[in-house]
Amino acid sequence: MLIEWNIKKERGNLRPVLSYRAQLEEHEKALAVPEVTILSTIPRPDEHTQKFCYPGTLERSKNYSPTAFYTLETPSHRGHAELHTMTLPWREDNAYPEVEQSFAMLRDALEKEIRKANASVPMEEKGVVQTSREGKQCVAQSVAAARFLRLAKAAREA
Repeated sequence: MLIEWNIKKERGNLRPVLSYRAQLEEHEKALAVPEVTILSTIPRPDEHTQKFCYPGTLERSKNYSPTAFYTLETPSHRGHAELHTMTLPWREDNAYPEVEQSFAMLRDALEKEIRKANASVPMEEKGVVQTSREGKQCVAQSVAAARFLRLAKAAREA
C-alpha cells in the first residue's frame, strides 16, 4: 500500500487542510483485501467546515480539548485511490505529529488484513465417485432380467 499525504496551510487564521490518497498494490488487490477503516488520533475541530479559526475561539481558546477525531480508510480491492481531505485544527506551531502516527496505524491495520487474507492458502480438489458394489448388486438382477427378456424377444422374432 502507498499512502501519500500533504498538509497545506495558508498565512493567517486559516486552518490547515490535510489531503491523502491510499492506494493498494496489485498483489494486495489480488488477495481481495477489504476496505480498512480506523479511528485516527487526528482531531476534527469543532465547526470543521469553517476554514478559519479566530484567536481565542474554538481550538484557540484556553481550555480547548478535542472531542472528535477523523477516520482514515483504505480502498477495498475493488476500489480506486480516492482523494480525502479534512480540515485540521489551527495550531500556532503548525505541528501535527498525529498525522504520520495515524497513517502508520492505518498501515498496520491493513497489514493485519493482508496477513489474514494471505493465510488462506490456495487449493484445488478433484475426485471421482463410482457406483458401489452394493449398488451394482442391487441393480444387477433387474439389469440381467431386462437383458434376458430382450434376448428372448429377439429369439422369438427370429
